[in-house]
Amino acid sequence: MPTSLQSPLPVVFLHRTIEPKSEGILIAGHTADELRFRADQSVRLVSPTLLENSKVISVGEATMRLLARYGVDTIFGIPGVHTLEFYRGLAEGSAIRHVQARNELGAGFMADGYARSTGRPGVVLTISGPGVTNAATALGQSYADSVPLLMKSAETSSDSLGKGWGVLHEVTDLNAVTRPLTALSVCCRAAEDMPGHLAKAFEIFTSQRPRPVHISVPIDVLSMLVDEDWQAVTPPPRPQPEAAEIDKAAALLQGRKRPVILTGGGASEADVTRLAERLGAVVISSNAGKGIVPDGHALNLGGSICRPECQRVIERADAVLAIGTELSPTDSYIPKLPLHAPLVRIDIDPHKINDLYPADVGIVSDAKPAAVALLAALGKGNPASGAEQIVREIKQSIPPTLNPSEQQHLRLLTVIRESLPDDAIIMGDACQVSYSASFALPVQQPRRWHYAAGYCALGFAFPNAIGAKLAQPELSVIAIAGDGGSMFTIQELVTAAEQKLPIPYILWHNHGYKQIRDDMRDGNYPRVAVDGLAPDFTRLAEAMHCRTARPDSADRLAKDIKQALSSDGPTLIIVEEDSGWLRS
Repeated sequence: MPTSLQSPLPVVFLHRTIEPKSEGILIAGHTADELRFRADQSVRLVSPTLLENSKVISVGEATMRLLARYGVDTIFGIPGVHTLEFYRGLAEGSAIRHVQARNELGAGFMADGYARSTGRPGVVLTISGPGVTNAATALGQSYADSVPLLMKSAETSSDSLGKGWGVLHEVTDLNAVTRPLTALSVCCRAAEDMPGHLAKAFEIFTSQRPRPVHISVPIDVLSMLVDEDWQAVTPPPRPQPEAAEIDKAAALLQGRKRPVILTGGGASEADVTRLAERLGAVVISSNAGKGIVPDGHALNLGGSICRPECQRVIERADAVLAIGTELSPTDSYIPKLPLHAPLVRIDIDPHKINDLYPADVGIVSDAKPAAVALLAALGKGNPASGAEQIVREIKQSIPPTLNPSEQQHLRLLTVIRESLPDDAIIMGDACQVSYSASFALPVQQPRRWHYAAGYCALGFAFPNAIGAKLAQPELSVIAIAGDGGSMFTIQELVTAAEQKLPIPYILWHNHGYKQIRDDMRDGNYPRVAVDGLAPDFTRLAEAMHCRTARPDSADRLAKDIKQALSSDGPTLIIVEEDSGWLRS
C-alpha cells in the first residue's frame, strides 16, 4: 500500500509546495528524518538523494500512472489551477494523451463519444465547481445510455469542505451534485483512497451495467507524496446465465408463431442474428441496438421501435425476447409499449428484470454468454414463422407515410449512407434528421450509429464524433446536427481543427428549433423563442480553422462528404432544409 507524508509544515518537492502528512513514516525506504529542515523558511526540503533514488510522486501523478495501467490512453479536459498535479502526470512521456477541449461540456461529450464507440471507458478531467457543473450534462447522457465514463475532478482543500467559506470553485457538497448522474460519486479524503476508488470504478465499467463514475480529490490530497506502487486490479467477471433460467426461456420461446426480439446496446457483442434465425423472429432495436443485426437482414426492422407499424408487431407478438435493452420510452416515443406477450429478459442489470415490463423469465447475465447458452438450449429452427414477409411489408409501408420534412431527411440520409463505408461511425444530435435516421438510416454493424436518445441533450454529436475519431482513427466518422443544437458546442470545431480530424459535420439548417416549432403548431401553442437569429455558419467555421461547404445537389453533397473524409481537419457542410434538390 502506498504511503503518504503530511505535517503542519509544507514540503518543497521539485519546486512545488505540498502538505506532508506525518514525520517518521517510510517513503520508498526513506524516513522523514532524511528531509532537511530549514527553520527560517518553515519548509522541509526533499533531499537530492531521495528525489533521485525513490518513486515518491504526488497523488495527481500517481493517479495518471494508475489510469494508464487500467488501459486509459486518452483524457479530455481543460487544465485549471486546482488540477495542476493531475497535469504534472500528463507531461511529455506520459502514456496518456491529453486532448484540450474548449468547454468542459465538450470534453465530457468527447469522453462519452470515445466510450460509446468502443465500449472502453472515456475519461474527462475537470476543475472543481464550474468544471464539474459544466460537464455534468455529459454525465447525465452517459448514465441514461449506459456508457462507461470516468470524471476525475479536483475539490477545494480538505479543511474547507462543506463549510461555505467562499473558497475558489466552492460547492459545499460536490459529490451530491453528481451522485444522481452516476453509479458512484466519491471524494478521496486521503491518498490511500485513490486505488480503491479506481478499482471500484473499473469494476462498474467492466463487470456491471456500465455507467459514469465521478471521483473528486481535494487539492491538498492531490499534492500529497506517495510511494507510487499503485497497480491496476482485475475486476470480477461479468455475470453468467444460470442453466435453469436458460431452459425456462428456451421452453417459453420454442415453437412460437409470432416471436419478436427487442435488442439494445447491451447486446452489442451477442449473436442476436443467429437467435433471430433460430426462432424465426422479427428483430426491432433501440437506437443503441442498431446494427447488432444488420439492417439489411431479412428479419430486421432496425431501429424502428418508434414507428407505430412496428409497435403493432410487438402488440401482436406471441413471445418477446428483450436482450440488453431497458425498453426505454425515449426510443419508442410512447410512455409504454403494447407488450402483452410472455416476456424473456436478458440483462446484466438485475434491476431491469422486473421494472416497467416484468419478465416471465428473467436472466441476469452478460448478453453474449446468455445468447450462446440460449442457442444451445433451443431446438430446431422455426423458418415458417412468416417473419420475413412481415418485415418486407412494413419496410415498404413506411416511406409513403412520411411527412414532407421526413421525405427530405430520407433524401439526405440516402446520400450520406451511400457516401460512407459500411463501418463508418455516425453521430446524430438531437434533431429531426436523427429522429428519422433512427428508422431510416441503414446500419450494418454494432456501435456505428449513435443517437443519445435517453438524455436527449443538445450539441453532443460533434464532440462525440471527436472522441470516436480519436479512439478509432482508422474508421470514418461523421456528425449530424441541427443549427440550433450545434450552437451548444460549436466551439469544439477548434478542437477538431487542432487535432487535424477529418470529420464531416452535416449541419441541418432549418433556422431555429423546428421540432419545438412544430410542437407549438400542433398543440396550438403561441410561437415563442424558436426563431432566433442564426450566425453566418460559413464565416464562423472558417474563423475556427475549418473548411466549409454548401452543397446544391445530391451529387455535390456526396463529393463534399468524400473530400471531407480525406481532409486534414473538419468540414462544416451546411444543408438548408427546403432546398430545391431535397424537395424534388
